[in-house]
Amino acid sequence: MEYLVLPRSSFDLFVESLVRRGKVVAPVAKGNGQFVFSEVQKGSDIALRYIPTILPPKKYFMPQYETLAEYDTRRGQKLQPVVEVESLILFGVHTCDLAGIQCLDVVFSDRPKDLNYLVRREYITVIGLECNDYCDTYASCGLMGTFLPQGGYDLFFTDLGEYFLIQVGTQKGEDLVRDIPFLERAQSQHLAELEALRARKAQIFRPEVPVDRAFLPRMFREGFEAGVWEEIGNRCLSCANCTNVCPTCYCFDVRDVPDVNLMTGRRIRVWDSCQNEPFAKIASGESFRAERSDRKRHRFNRKFSYPVKRYNRFFCTGCGRCSRVCMAKIDLKETIAQLARETGYLKV
Repeated sequence: MEYLVLPRSSFDLFVESLVRRGKVVAPVAKGNGQFVFSEVQKGSDIALRYIPTILPPKKYFMPQYETLAEYDTRRGQKLQPVVEVESLILFGVHTCDLAGIQCLDVVFSDRPKDLNYLVRREYITVIGLECNDYCDTYASCGLMGTFLPQGGYDLFFTDLGEYFLIQVGTQKGEDLVRDIPFLERAQSQHLAELEALRARKAQIFRPEVPVDRAFLPRMFREGFEAGVWEEIGNRCLSCANCTNVCPTCYCFDVRDVPDVNLMTGRRIRVWDSCQNEPFAKIASGESFRAERSDRKRHRFNRKFSYPVKRYNRFFCTGCGRCSRVCMAKIDLKETIAQLARETGYLKV
């Protein structure tokens, strides 16, 4: 891996060089302590210190509304496949969201492969940004081990005060920084500062819940009938906020949308949520998860148990979004702690 040094005074010039190459999307402050990924034109538009955005960068890889096909019955019943793509540079992605993108990559690369996702993925350049400290108290990136970069980026920025250290992760990233005159190769002292920062982070980011991460899948299997699910199910409003903001939730519905003439139209996919009661309802009217407690348990198992068995990785990234937006104040860390107490996995 190659490392480069970007003087802080040249940050605006660097962003200008990106903008000249194409559309740049980065975290932007929206007021009231909220941030969103949005298009930027200059370095001063970007929030370099931010809590996780309202919606994760998932919205660029898997849009909320996406056309899959178009049809015209005047020409027969054939559907014409559509792949909607947009070339963009995604700047400032925290490590928790990088982990979320990697989860989506794994899912949509599994059979049957999702070509719409995979093609769009190739058009997006990802530039990560290291968190030197906690975003806020909702994060659980210490427990999930996502506070350090573990791939999924083309370039990765670390803020070291007077300069940024840039790690080049892919050929696409190397092409992006090639021939930029104010970038210099990192020297041993720069790498030593990076190592010192990450040593400090190892002391800062400790498991936020006193449980062993390796035992989480077993804890969820053994706690399938735990009382915590009934407790949070009684509080849940089934608003689906938690799944809408989750960087790894990928469930979708497919709908046909006819035009006014009823002869042409589109087939689209839209985000869906396992927290909605109709999600698990079948044609006879029966629902496999009619109770809110069942739906809450399913969502947590989809983060900490099922994907570990299938993909050997957790699908919770520790970003804290679900806890931030929950109108019923259901906190992920509190839920895990309560389940750990009931199953005997809570460290004392």
